[in-house]
Amino acid sequence: MAVDLGTVAGSVRVDETVRALRPDFAVLVIAADGLPTGPTDAWSRGLLKDAAGTAAEPADVTAEPHIAAWRQAYTAFGAKPGRTRNSVEALTRRAGAGLPEVNLLVDVYNAVSVTHRLPIGGEDLAAYEGAPRLVRATGGEPFDTVADGAPAVEHPEPGEVVWRDDRGVTCRRWNHRQCVRTRITATTTSALFLLERLDPLPFEALEAAADDLLTRLRECAPALRAVTRLVR
Repeated sequence: MAVDLGTVAGSVRVDETVRALRPDFAVLVIAADGLPTGPTDAWSRGLLKDAAGTAAEPADVTAEPHIAAWRQAYTAFGAKPGRTRNSVEALTRRAGAGLPEVNLLVDVYNAVSVTHRLPIGGEDLAAYEGAPRLVRATGGEPFDTVADGAPAVEHPEPGEVVWRDDRGVTCRRWNHRQCVRTRITATTTSALFLLERLDPLPFEALEAAADDLLTRLRECAPALRAVTRLVR
């Protein structure tokens, strides 16, 4: 059955408690189907290499305005940004040693994330249940992960900003760590991509990152279908 991309994109919500924390937050949602599948290959490896080259060494990544804004957002809900890093900072810090190779789809959106210096999350829609929403956690929501090589369930801290669906937390600490259940794999064909921004990143830069992501994906999946929506 084909995924109703318009319904998926239209269902994304940002809770008022998160808006109160950072009124400047916006997320550009891309719901896509017909995505390219497979492990890391020479093409996606090349994208990662090019993206790593945009992260100049030995620059202080925390001084980059958008990364600094995310560090401030983490502090606002009680996280320690020096220990718990937002996804774009964590990736940019790794650029000098080479960006991680995960699978084709994850490689592509990680490369775009580093190139444009903004967090991008990806969720496998086949594993998603209900509407995606960004909320402040109560502390009782389940988060499925792996600990010491075995499946485990954690719970967020009360007040922590998390993405979730009807079944539980899909990403902890805004964009720090994704759950196992909805992560994109080498067989994912439909996905939800979340491109997140704070001031001072211009909205034009957010749109440019989305265009770049879709352009890259269409290089190896010309028939890809996608619906985009800006939630602000």
